[in-house]
Amino acid sequence: MGYQKFFMFPGQGSQRIGMLSGYAEHPIVKDVFSEASDILGFDVWRLSQEGPETQLNQTEYTQPAILTASIALWRVGQSTGLTGDILAGHSLGEFTALVAAEAMSFEDAVQLVRFRGQLMQAAVPEGKGAMCAILGLDDDKVIECCKEVAGKEIVEAVNFNSPGQVVIAGHTNAVERAASLCQTAGAKRVIPLPVSVPSHCALMKPAAERLKRALEDIDIRTPKLPVIRNVDATLYASPGDIRDGLYRQLFSAVRWTQTLQFVVESGVEAAYECGPGKVLCGLMKRVARRLPTIDLESELLKSLSE
Repeated sequence: MGYQKFFMFPGQGSQRIGMLSGYAEHPIVKDVFSEASDILGFDVWRLSQEGPETQLNQTEYTQPAILTASIALWRVGQSTGLTGDILAGHSLGEFTALVAAEAMSFEDAVQLVRFRGQLMQAAVPEGKGAMCAILGLDDDKVIECCKEVAGKEIVEAVNFNSPGQVVIAGHTNAVERAASLCQTAGAKRVIPLPVSVPSHCALMKPAAERLKRALEDIDIRTPKLPVIRNVDATLYASPGDIRDGLYRQLFSAVRWTQTLQFVVESGVEAAYECGPGKVLCGLMKRVARRLPTIDLESELLKSLSE
């Protein structure tokens, strides 16, 4: 297919106080954060550098902060001649990928993901939803355990992150039951995640319906670069396709393992994580150990200081 560079954009969980701190004086980074701050009405750079951490970790702030940081790095990369041939983003990161591919404007996207965060938080009362990572158990077995214990509640496999790493989400009690059964079934570890929103499960359907209406109100174009969608690991083809994919993504599993397998099979020569941290580089190593992975937050800083 001729793809050489695969760019991956991270989702929630990659935020941290001090992200991109090494770029504090870079004019492109300053411009992107300033633009986001003007649009959103709060200082995105200050929040990402000084916190408070509790606010940065609230999903309505996390989502625009990560999108802003990731687009800042994308634009720094472009200014050095570095760009991607095929793109994908993990959950929230899919919006970033679509901005990079010029399918939607940064201005629309940063407002949209903040609204998405507000909808997600409002969809499930605090403490009523949970997520848990299941390590070392086959995907099918995790799905089976969820079905077996759900009863009248909801618990589903929602992130297929890499072989042997699946995240489940749903009602708190159902997630606890499923995690316990997964352990009994042979999982090496079960790790409750420090989140208050059970993303990508059926509990997000009301939020998705409202997001769907918001998507109708923004200008979406055909991507200028190929973007792989989370819900089925296929390429977006049209603006209608994008609206549908972003709507379904909110209550559907993130097929990240399939996404990584798709790009590896298409012959990419390197994978670049374009955003804070290197979580996605680690997941790629579990799918294709020998494929070079580059964490752009660190790598671009090195090249700029040379």
